[in-house]
Amino acid sequence: MRLGKGRASNNVEDRRGQSGRGRGISGGGIGIGTLVIALAAWYFGIDPRVVLEGAEQLQQSSIDTAPAEAPPTDDAQAQFVSMVLADTEDTWRALFAKGGKQYSDPKLVLFTGSYPTACGMGAAAMGPFYCPADHKMYIDLGFYEELQTRFQAPGDFAQAYVIAHEVGHHVQNLLGISAEVQQMRGRADSAESNALSVRLELQADCFAGLWAHQANRSRQVLEQGDVEEALQAATAIGDDTLQRRTQGYAVPESFTHGSAEQRVRWFRRGLEEGSIEACDTFAKTAAL
Repeated sequence: MRLGKGRASNNVEDRRGQSGRGRGISGGGIGIGTLVIALAAWYFGIDPRVVLEGAEQLQQSSIDTAPAEAPPTDDAQAQFVSMVLADTEDTWRALFAKGGKQYSDPKLVLFTGSYPTACGMGAAAMGPFYCPADHKMYIDLGFYEELQTRFQAPGDFAQAYVIAHEVGHHVQNLLGISAEVQQMRGRADSAESNALSVRLELQADCFAGLWAHQANRSRQVLEQGDVEEALQAATAIGDDTLQRRTQGYAVPESFTHGSAEQRVRWFRRGLEEGSIEACDTFAKTAAL
């Protein structure tokens, strides 16, 4: 991936090595962000009840952390994700402006082990996640080692895909898509709720591909093999791939992120089409 001498984002908070006390979730209940994290926990083989119970405890306390710092300039991994984030900022600012809207940058929080968020306690074992309650993405950079070894998806563009996918969730939040889906899920049964979650995740995959399309057209960031790295990552974290690995078989009605084939197809669609309209996974004509 060619980021060259691209700028680093000013929206990276280096919280590694910090602890903190959790902030209560507004409204006194467990919100969509906590549920997103709980789903992520299930996704990586963690009992979601651990997350939900932790969130309830965190409602009784308040965040008390040191001021955020920028990552060290000699930390190659942190600088890489910072430059990827900056490139997504440039892309989405331009796309929003083209549509007569203003893009609000998300923050990317680097942490180690666990860290309190507006959506409950985040843990490294959950993998990267986005919290709509505070417009922040959270990642323990140790996940990239797991992506390479456990999921067998190496490469810098596979890592960039992970960031771009979470940025895709931020875009959904800004466009009001996440809130609409949460309302629909509140009226749906379990199977319908899962299906809505799949559409949301596949759209984030498509938005990641859209970013790659626009960034490559404007700044020629893609190198030979980059697309294959992203597709390998999408395949490795498909629900069917993960379920077969953990339990030996797949249960499609329980999918919350989409199959490997679906994730690959929607990322590729965003990559090829390069438009928000092409990523409408909620259209009646959209074939998942």
